[in-house]
Amino acid sequence: MFETTQISLTTPALLFPAISLLLLAYTNRFFSLAALIRTLSNNDEPVNQHQISNLKKRITIIRRMQETGVTSFALCVLCMIFIYLGFNKTGSLIFGLSLVFLLYSLILSVVEIRISVDALNIHLKEMSK
Repeated sequence: MFETTQISLTTPALLFPAISLLLLAYTNRFFSLAALIRTLSNNDEPVNQHQISNLKKRITIIRRMQETGVTSFALCVLCMIFIYLGFNKTGSLIFGLSLVFLLYSLILSVVEIRISVDALNIHLKEMSK
């Protein structure tokens, strides 16, 4: 049904810088969110329940983004090992799986951005009171 294309070692190697930068961006998001949570917990004012729920969702999604990004990276390395050993068909299939995990990670990133915008809207609503 599907014909597997032959790929060389350079094809998955092209993803290395992209995935590395993506993981760095995800880590920065996590640290920013952690700093925000620490700031809110040290604040004397009560925190809106919607904000707390929103922050919990974002933490979970960021963790899944990081996990799927790392999985994509690991599969990319595994793909290169199989190609290096001469198992091109297996390497190509693993590379395809790596791309699926990368795509899922990017979709989660968009979901997290939308939730983040919702959080900002909650904050703006509270400021306008």
